[in-house]
Amino acid sequence: MKVLVTGGLGYIGSHTCVQLIAAGYTPVVLDNLHNSKLGVVSHLKKILDQDVQYYVGDIRDRQLLQSIFAEHDIKAVIHFAGLKAVGESVEKPLEYYENNVYGTLALVQEMKAAGIKSIIFSSSATVYGDPEEIPIRETTATGATTNPYGRSKYMVEECLKDLHIADPDWSITLLRYFNPVGSHPSGLLGEDPQGIPNNLMPFIAQVAVGRREQLAVFGNDYPTKDGTGVRDYIHVMDLADGHIAALQHVSDKAGVHIYNLGTGTGTSVLEMVAAFSDACGHPIKYQICERRPGDIAECWADPSKAKADLKWQAQYGIAEMTADTWRWQSNYPNGFSD
Repeated sequence: MKVLVTGGLGYIGSHTCVQLIAAGYTPVVLDNLHNSKLGVVSHLKKILDQDVQYYVGDIRDRQLLQSIFAEHDIKAVIHFAGLKAVGESVEKPLEYYENNVYGTLALVQEMKAAGIKSIIFSSSATVYGDPEEIPIRETTATGATTNPYGRSKYMVEECLKDLHIADPDWSITLLRYFNPVGSHPSGLLGEDPQGIPNNLMPFIAQVAVGRREQLAVFGNDYPTKDGTGVRDYIHVMDLADGHIAALQHVSDKAGVHIYNLGTGTGTSVLEMVAAFSDACGHPIKYQICERRPGDIAECWADPSKAKADLKWQAQYGIAEMTADTWRWQSNYPNGFSD
């Protein structure tokens, strides 16, 4: 079974391609390399001992989508491609709506034209905004988003729900991720963001390996256990397996299927710093800075629905997340450019 994976050379997409092949699927990758590198391809080949078919291009390129759908018998699409930095989205909202919202509409319209009616969408816990309850359930209110990134994910969710109302044959799966971290246990594949990392774990890793002087901790006056933001960090391999579970259990069933993918445990920024210090064997230098616009105090999941419906639950804890990240970063201090 062939699955189109948009953004498949990115962090989560590349790990999902590994697990797709392990589960017997054939990924066909489309990636515009905005926040990924072509070097990922050779690393995938080392892990898989086989080639992965990929196209360098954009989901907004309708001609390219048409040619991919004509060339391959695609049965489902896993849609990762999107801009994903909260802070940047506040500075560049139009780019986020253009890429994330319009890009998804272009993709879905070409899927419809090709007769492909199964999509697994890479959504986000940011659709819950500053959540009205913790832990967050799939029934928790969405829409009161605190930044354009989260708003773009919420908009796409609403567009896809409306599509299903208009054409109930569609299978639409909305996977609301919490905070993906970690790396492939081989140390060959990990997160290698372009420029300055926007997420906590790659920044810590680059400080640990000497690429950056210190970590900026944005705010230590939140109403949390140590004043720093609390998040539900999930190992990227667990997250990848969540997509396989969705493919196997609901991608061929008409309907709108919504799942939180998280561990159900909240970890603070300073707890993550301490865990990474243990993993790499030396202290991580950090400085407390002002809060970032659009950030919230705490956020973690109730993942019980995914466990019940998809037979999926997270397997890895903070120790594995930090150890695997350090293995990747210490093997490749400069990322895929090594």
